[in-house]
Amino acid sequence: MNIQIAIKGLKDGDEKAFKFLFDQYYNRLVAYITTYTHDKMSSEDIVQQSFIDLWNNKEKLDENKSLKSYLYAIAYNRFIDSVNKDKRQNHLLELVYENALRDIINEDNEALEKRIKKMNQIIESLPPKCRETLEMNKIKGYKYKEIAEIMGVSIKTVESQMSLAFKKIRKGFGKENIQVLFINFYRILKFN
Repeated sequence: MNIQIAIKGLKDGDEKAFKFLFDQYYNRLVAYITTYTHDKMSSEDIVQQSFIDLWNNKEKLDENKSLKSYLYAIAYNRFIDSVNKDKRQNHLLELVYENALRDIINEDNEALEKRIKKMNQIIESLPPKCRETLEMNKIKGYKYKEIAEIMGVSIKTVESQMSLAFKKIRKGFGKENIQVLFINFYRILKFN
């Protein structure tokens, strides 16, 4: 069988003619499309779909025109369609990802706001000297020795006040990750 006879057979619905043309062009088309996709499996999918298109439009074949050019054009158009589809899917995935991130950020901001409010309530409930000691250390950045000198108390008293403050904070936040809480401690107190 030659190409011209196979084209005539294909137009009449001859499956053997179709198989002959498939065998003649399949590997060359896969190689051609792979130069664009750089992925043999997706190239094979595109070429297989191109042959399905050829079969579905067999009645429209012009025996006087090059079947090779026609097949290459179908395969190339299929490749372009797949690129556009991937772009649409990627764009959709990016939108979903952005929305998810935005939700996470909003949740984090809401959680931080709740922590700030809770921290402020706990700090306000501390005895005045304990609250003052905590604020001098965590907000103003004074060391225990400096706080002791300013307040006219011993370093042990400052340590005791800080220990009391942290116990109340730990108790107030219960099972929340206390390490994360103390990492954000300065940020939380800063909003006080």
